[in-house]
Amino acid sequence: QLQLVESGGGLVQPGGSLRLSCAASKSSLNYQAIGWFRQAPGKEREGVSCISRRGGNTYYADSVKDRFTISRDNAKNTVYLQMNSLKPEDTGVYSCARGFRGCAPPMVPGDYDIWGQGTQVTVSS
Repeated sequence: QLQLVESGGGLVQPGGSLRLSCAASKSSLNYQAIGWFRQAPGKEREGVSCISRRGGNTYYADSVKDRFTISRDNAKNTVYLQMNSLKPEDTGVYSCARGFRGCAPPMVPGDYDIWGQGTQVTVSS
């Protein structure tokens, strides 16, 4: 059974950068569509970005477009989310998940069936 583990979160000042990793264990991440979601306190979970099974197709929410980049390294069994120009409103728990319907907007949590435990990202001065 595929398991996903996120890492790379932390505290960063506005304008800073972080790179999140989503690593697979117990099974291969290859040829699985992967999405990143975030949830801020008191808000609904929001789809941030996703990448298709082979990496040829990506999607970004308008709120992160041109600032975040999703990528995958199948040799390392890992999907990354590079986050630049971070803003306080990017604060939240970021989770990766397997998209059993592939990568396509809108990113609906119900289309993702295996989730990691999440990593906290806090953007604050």
